[in-house]
Amino acid sequence: MAGKISYYILTLGAFCILSIFSSYTNSDEPSTKKAEEAKPMHTLPQVIQSIPIEGEFTFANERIPIDIFDVKERLDRELLVNSYWHSSTVQNIKLANRFFPVIEKILAEEGVPDDFKYLAVAESGLRNATSSAGAKGIWQFLKATAKEYGMIVDSEIDERYHLEKSTRAACKYLKKQHNKFGNWTLAAAAYNAGARRINEEMTQQKVHSYFDINLNDETSRYLFRILAMKEILSDPQKYGFQIPLDQRYQPLDNYINVAVTESNVEWAEFAERNGVSYRILKVYNPWLVSSKVTNNSHREYLVKVPRR
Repeated sequence: MAGKISYYILTLGAFCILSIFSSYTNSDEPSTKKAEEAKPMHTLPQVIQSIPIEGEFTFANERIPIDIFDVKERLDRELLVNSYWHSSTVQNIKLANRFFPVIEKILAEEGVPDDFKYLAVAESGLRNATSSAGAKGIWQFLKATAKEYGMIVDSEIDERYHLEKSTRAACKYLKKQHNKFGNWTLAAAAYNAGARRINEEMTQQKVHSYFDINLNDETSRYLFRILAMKEILSDPQKYGFQIPLDQRYQPLDNYINVAVTESNVEWAEFAERNGVSYRILKVYNPWLVSSKVTNNSHREYLVKVPRR
């Protein structure tokens, strides 16, 4: 009898142990499963999408042959780079509001297609930048080329920073290249690489179109960078940029031109006499690269002075 009791006690104990273990194991499975389901599907809180290359693309009313896979992929690259390079593109949108009205007017007067305003964006981001090669200003002129096209460049005056004069010089250069190559696409390429280089490459490679020339990476990307700027800045919202007009930089158009012909003008004194700060005088006239102008020849300079 005692043996049977011991047997039943051992059996009951084993059953209880198995029941407890089974209950512990089963109760853990749902919580583990929930924890797995709760894990985020991505690490960063963003959605990255490709950009559809659809419809027709043109530059200066010239068709871009995106039916060629290589052309389509080169455009795709620049659209992706500039769509997701947020800080740079936002600044481009803001600065375009300031400078495009001036540039558009001059392009129209000079008979150059409006699309070339985007070339200025591709060149400098609409800033008075200096390249590693020494090109300066929004239109990125080298010193020798600037002088060739009538701009003053010395230690006191650098008209590569003069928006109106450098834009007109760019128009003259582009029209010259258009006359040489017969289309605006190659004129744009020549602006980047030089007419001689483009002509040599076309002759050597026996091709007649920018899209068929095998060029260095910078020039090969150049027109597509311009096209990307055109696409994004023409319709920022389409590419996810929500920049209200009141947050864009306002045009610097409320000024008068003061003629300066005298010699030995100190710009700080000039600014004080005209009721503006030296800093703001330089913002309106970045081509005044020194604190003074000697002007022994008594050349006339038109200096912008903001209205009070």
